This record gives sequence, C-alpha cells and structure tokens, in this order.
Amino acid sequence: MVGDFIDLRSDTVTLPTPEMRRAMAEAPVGDDVYGDDPTVEKLEKLAAEILDKEAALFVPSGTFGNQLSLLTHTTSGDEVIVPARAHVLMHEVGAAAFISRVQLRPLEDPGGKMDPDEIRRTIRGDDIHFPRTSLIWLENAHSLGWAVPLEHIKEVRQIAMEHDLKVHMDGARIFNAAIALGVEACELAKYADSVMFCLSKGLCAPVGSMVVGDEMFIKRARKNRKLLGGAMRQVGVLAAAGIIALTRMVDRLVEDHEKARYLAEKLRTFQEIEVAWDRLDINMVFFRFRKVVDHETFVKYMFQNGVKINPPDDGEYRLVTHYWVEKGEIDSFVRILEKFLLEVR
Repeated sequence: MVGDFIDLRSDTVTLPTPEMRRAMAEAPVGDDVYGDDPTVEKLEKLAAEILDKEAALFVPSGTFGNQLSLLTHTTSGDEVIVPARAHVLMHEVGAAAFISRVQLRPLEDPGGKMDPDEIRRTIRGDDIHFPRTSLIWLENAHSLGWAVPLEHIKEVRQIAMEHDLKVHMDGARIFNAAIALGVEACELAKYADSVMFCLSKGLCAPVGSMVVGDEMFIKRARKNRKLLGGAMRQVGVLAAAGIIALTRMVDRLVEDHEKARYLAEKLRTFQEIEVAWDRLDINMVFFRFRKVVDHETFVKYMFQNGVKINPPDDGEYRLVTHYWVEKGEIDSFVRILEKFLLEVR
C-alpha cells in the first residue's frame, strides 16, 4: 500500500524504506557544488563501479539526466536517432528541441529495437543540406515493457563505432532489464558511452537519478548540470537513500517481476480482458478491454474503491508492480475489477 491506496500507476510512487529514512537522517553532508559532500561522492563512486564506468553524476531526475546527456553529447542543430516510442521523444515535453536544440529522428521500434539496417540508412552523409548525426539513443528497459536483448545493443554499438557516433542509453530501469535478460547491468552499460538510470522507481529512493560515463564526459556534464540549474548543495541527505537503493534494493526487483506475472495470470481469467503477453519482461502489465468500457468511469470506480490507476493510452492500461504492492493487494485489485465488470455487464 502507498498511503491508503493500492497504487498501480507506476513504480515512481514508491516511498523510501525505513532504512533509507534512517540513512537520510544520519547522512554526513557538505556542499556538493564545491565537491565536498561525502555522501554524494560515495554514491557517485558506487554507481560508476556497479556499471563499470569511470565516473558518475547525481542528478535530480531521469528526464534531467537524459536531457543533460543530450546536451553534453551534441551540438545545436545535430540529429539524434531514437526509437519511435522512446521516453525522450514521447514524454519529456519536447525538451530536446528546447534545451539542446537538436532534432530527434524516430525509427520504428518493435520490441524496443530499431532495425539495424534502417539505422545505417538513417545516418546522415556529409551534405550541406543535412544535419549532422551525432548520437544513437537506446532505451532499456523500454517503457512499453520490453527488455531489449544484449545482442541488439551490441549491434547498435558496432554501427555507432563504424560511423564515429556516440551511444546513450536511457536505462531508467536498467536493473529490471538486466534481471529479465539474466545479465549484469554493467554488461548492458558496456556498449553505451553514457547511461542514465533512476534511483526513484523500483529502487524506492525518494528522488534522484545517475548519469555514468567516462571521466571527460562526466566532467562536461557536471558543468552542464550547473548550467541547467541542477547543481545541489547539501544533497547527501538524498544521496544516502540512493546508496541504500543500490546496495539493498536491486536484487529484490525480481520480486516485482514475479508480481507482474502473477497479476497478468489473474487478468487472464477475465474473458473481457486482453493482456499484452509479449510485453511482460519487467514489472509492467498492459491490457485492454475487449468490450466497450467508459474509461473515465473505470478509473473513478477504482479510485473510489481504494485503487489508483492511470487512464489508458489509446485504450491500453498499464499497471506497474513495485515494493509497496503485495500479492494480497493484487488479489484485492482483481476482486474490485471483477465487481466492476459484473456491474457493467
């Protein structure tokens, strides 16, 4: 439970654990803009080590980390090749155009994967009429529920190397992807020049994300973080929760995946519901109603019965399991859903 509700809207709704709250209260702090907050320094070192990168930077949010990486990798007027349904294109308020002044070139992404041959065809040649292609974007896990296979990431990296391009990975849920694929997160990060990942989703930290890369990239990103207003002062009180997130909460993400599969199996029992079984890699369940349902009424009904869900996107609902949702609460959600369907028959 999150407060008085079963909250299935997202894993962003997770609350800090009691251990995190204690660590935050006791964290030694300094002024991170001067580089003397020991807790932030510890978090950044830990994040870099886990993903086997040279350096890391603590940032306020995942969107901030993605946009900071874009700004640091590109020059105004560049073009960036991105999956068509990537978060950076769909859910970051057009920030790429506003902040970095770059053009995002979307390619179809079935299963979260862009076609390698299409990537090659899309890379711009040296022509006065063309923008410069400078970056290829990956997202893993994809926000539509896929864990993108390691072989695809390797292939994209090879294409980038052939054309002297950089690769950034939006790894907001990289640890979920790693668990789903049966690899270490550093193996996924290995083929990207920079990676952003969130502490504040399934890892339960109250706020914050990390950007990792080589030392020179992070040095430039640190200055750009200041430019964007993201440099923070005694932020060790937040970094302390991030340390707990990385040392205590990563391995347990498999439980969230198991709960998502449990939820999907429960939904299978309803003839009125169609589950997207091909997008059940991580802690998300996507479904549609096979019959006409008033979506506003359904969302309101759930809320009135103690369940928070998001409205559908083009008729499709997304439910997200996390640390604060127990299997018994999934059963409660299913009972409420069954009652709703009986009432609208």
